[in-house]
Amino acid sequence: MSGRTRLLLGVVACFIAAIVGVFVGRALLPPRAQPGSELHDVLHHRLALDASQEARLAALEQRFAVQRRAFELELKADNARLAEAIEAEHGNGPRVAAAVDRSHAVMGELQKATLAHIFAMRQLLRPDQTAQFDQAVVKALTDDAR
Repeated sequence: MSGRTRLLLGVVACFIAAIVGVFVGRALLPPRAQPGSELHDVLHHRLALDASQEARLAALEQRFAVQRRAFELELKADNARLAEAIEAEHGNGPRVAAAVDRSHAVMGELQKATLAHIFAMRQLLRPDQTAQFDQAVVKALTDDAR
């Protein structure tokens, strides 16, 4: 068996082992909760919102979904510009740095919009509902840090 054939078989074996590892990991490990899923659960299932709160929350969520999608599309375009800059410069040149800075600015705007959305949702709540909401927000922000 030639060295090239052995190398090719080794690469194929590694690829198959990686695929099997992914499937085994998915089968044995519990799926991680999506970020913000507990906050969503608190809002929609634990706070017993009245009909007016539900309607206003639905409007806020619909508006924010559109806003978030616009940011996601902007970030996708930024990633394309970054890829073009990397391809052109083959290193951390001025175009790459500018593309990274642009992407970070959009990420910051998305974070600010998300916080504004969270505070707008909080304004819908009665005083007896805010403590549980606040705890869910803190948990959503710190879960990955733990």
